[in-house]
Amino acid sequence: MTDRDAKIAGRLIRVVLDDDAHGGIPATLEADRNQAIADLTADNRFALVAHPDRATVLHLSVQDGRLVFDIRTEADETLQVIVLAPGPFRTMIRDYRMLLDSYASAVAEGRESRIQAIDMGRRGLHNEGAEIVMARLKGKVLLDFDTARRIFTLVCALHRRI
Repeated sequence: MTDRDAKIAGRLIRVVLDDDAHGGIPATLEADRNQAIADLTADNRFALVAHPDRATVLHLSVQDGRLVFDIRTEADETLQVIVLAPGPFRTMIRDYRMLLDSYASAVAEGRESRIQAIDMGRRGLHNEGAEIVMARLKGKVLLDFDTARRIFTLVCALHRRI
């Protein structure tokens, strides 16, 4: 955590993925999705620039081909809706999906060295994805790098609708 991250007082108290694909996605992606939600709920730094100290609920969805961050109060009142074009995420989502497929194959084959190489690639892809999330939300949302990485995982979980 950097000094800048320490100044982010707001946090997500709940994360909701509004999608139809839940349950119909590969087991590895489902596991990543569930872990990202659990990790985000347990530890995050996320605040609207307009409400830097407020606890919020994030509803993340895809509507009309666009990524929608619907940021709400605990009482389910919308504070701000941020709509992003998915273009910058498309290639990374495709690469992420290929990595997950390769990972599943490597695990099935018991190839430890390949699993480790894929994990390194996955970490790198998560880092790149986090940078895109942070850049796209800049000026609207304050968030730390770990939170951005987890949000990228959730964006990938919505991939069928993007």
